[in-house]
Amino acid sequence: MEPPYAPLSESCAKALGDKVYEKRKVASQEIEKMVTEFNNKNNSAQIRKLIEVLATDYATSRDANRRKGALIGLAAMGLGLGKDAGKYVQGLVTPIMTCLSDPDIRVRYFACESLYNVVKVARSAIIPFFPELFAALSRLVTDSDQMVKDGSELLDRLLKDIVTESSQTFNLQAFIPLLREHIYVKDAFARQYVISWISILNAVPDINMVNYLTEILDGLFVMLEDNTLEIQRMCETTISQFLKSIRNDSSSVRMEDTINTLITHAQSPNELIKSIAITWIREFVQIFGPNVLPYASGIFTAILPCLEYNVESKRSIKECAVSVNNSMMLLVSTKELKTETVAKIDLRSIMDVLSQYLTHNSMHTKIAVLKWIHHLFTNFPNEMSVHARNLNTNLLSTLADNSDEVVLQSLSVLAEIVNSQESRELNDFNKSHYREFLLSLLNLFSEEKLILENRASLIIRKLCVLLNAEYIYRTFAEIIAEGVPNLKFASTVVRLLNMILLTSTELFELRTSLRNISNEKSADLFQCLYKSWAHCPVSTLSLCLLTQSYQHVSRLVTLFADVEITLELLTELDKLVQLIESPIFAPLRLTLVSKANNCADAQYLAHALFGILMLLPQTEAFDTLRNRLQCVPNYWGHDPVDERNSLEYKSGIDFDALEQHFIKLQKAHREQRIVHRKRSVITPESN
Repeated sequence: MEPPYAPLSESCAKALGDKVYEKRKVASQEIEKMVTEFNNKNNSAQIRKLIEVLATDYATSRDANRRKGALIGLAAMGLGLGKDAGKYVQGLVTPIMTCLSDPDIRVRYFACESLYNVVKVARSAIIPFFPELFAALSRLVTDSDQMVKDGSELLDRLLKDIVTESSQTFNLQAFIPLLREHIYVKDAFARQYVISWISILNAVPDINMVNYLTEILDGLFVMLEDNTLEIQRMCETTISQFLKSIRNDSSSVRMEDTINTLITHAQSPNELIKSIAITWIREFVQIFGPNVLPYASGIFTAILPCLEYNVESKRSIKECAVSVNNSMMLLVSTKELKTETVAKIDLRSIMDVLSQYLTHNSMHTKIAVLKWIHHLFTNFPNEMSVHARNLNTNLLSTLADNSDEVVLQSLSVLAEIVNSQESRELNDFNKSHYREFLLSLLNLFSEEKLILENRASLIIRKLCVLLNAEYIYRTFAEIIAEGVPNLKFASTVVRLLNMILLTSTELFELRTSLRNISNEKSADLFQCLYKSWAHCPVSTLSLCLLTQSYQHVSRLVTLFADVEITLELLTELDKLVQLIESPIFAPLRLTLVSKANNCADAQYLAHALFGILMLLPQTEAFDTLRNRLQCVPNYWGHDPVDERNSLEYKSGIDFDALEQHFIKLQKAHREQRIVHRKRSVITPESN
């Protein structure tokens, strides 16, 4: 009768389950000899029967010693089979792998050792079982017992050697889902294990891991957050290897999916992750060029906040973000690819992002955003027109920014928007866009007193450079003249506009044009300005002095008897005297000694200046103007003056109507002041 454990002898079967290791070892040696003989005789039936006995009666036994016996016996079979072990690899490996998760530490250790011996002889035949082996080892590397860990690491190294040498038959596509599943593990040892496999596979020439980069890149970035420096280093090195591979050959990478992963991690609070992600984005922009444009909004979301970094530790991130920003701007402005660019770029999503960062805390970020908006309007004026109205409100709010550079850049954008709108007009210049914009600006000045006091002059001067200064002044004047409810505000704005007109180098051409009111166009502009300038008496005098309307000035001065002489008005007169002494009014001073027009202009001017002198208290300004008038020669003034000889008369302007307008406006101001004073008495302001 055949023994119960045949082909094992009864003594061998008993020794194989003994608690003493040496006895189990002796039994395994007998099994090795037995299997060698069976294999030499091609007796596969007995070999399979022996595998069945070890797998069924020993490997699944409740007795830990019998399970250990199964493991040492299966290892012995593998050694006995040698190169033919591959024929029986499934029967050998399956029971061993079951024991890899055994609750007994020693059983798990012996399972590692047994599997190592089988794999060593089976070599490439083990490849079909690689996914199961990988999953089992991913658990063992986190084992609580160091011996089990050591055993698993030894087996892991052997598996890596086999996969490397069997790369032609290795099924990478089947392995990737398993790798993706394990890449999000939290345990440091498991992470190290996963990274090591990715690195090894990526280093094999016949395996193209870049094909599957999108499956694992997110997990690699997640692992960069690990607190273990060794894992960070390994992960960073592996990611760098991938980037090097992409630089050498970008045809395998799925750029669309990959760049979205990079954009996500570029927004990480972790500096290392952010730095690496933005570095990749920079490389992708350089490698794929216009193909990254559909993802521009995401790229902006990633890089714009980085422009604010000033600390040394973040310098490299900022420099990289600046590089990406510059490269993207070059891509958008490539004229040869303009049609293609318009098709690829999603202006709506880009503008959503740019509008969001327009209110960012960082000056550098806001400037970059404003430059982008300007760039887009410059390159795609028609396509950007739909965004103009929504932008105006946001851009106007930036005029209150603490940074002059932000304000100036914002004005450049606003001017570009206005210009791009006007450029689409078919025929004559249409002032509607100027008017709409400047009306919004005036409303802002009215609502934000600090902007009016601190920034209005800068804003207006910049706009006069970027846009048409004459249209700027004409439109402001028309809006004010048509009716600003708050007359004091109107007077303040006129005073501001007048001071800019008289002193700013940006308005030299406009001043030159206004001096020649005999010209029909200049005369029309003067009358337009006058109607709003009349809100401020001294500004009106200044405008008339600038335009050489000296006879009218001499008449206006006499009207000051009915104007309330306030400290504010005297201060303005003081400033006017200072302006008369400035280079801008050099032509005026020369008129005092000129015999041109039969001395008509000189006499009217002298009369006007003497009138101003009489309005002044005896201050320094009084002395200055008096000294100037003492220099006027006395060779004129004796004969009657013919007003038809004056420049004012030759202009054809109805100065009588202007004078009545001035009187009417000043009366309105006086009435409004009375109303305000009554209100302040009835409802005094609280402290």
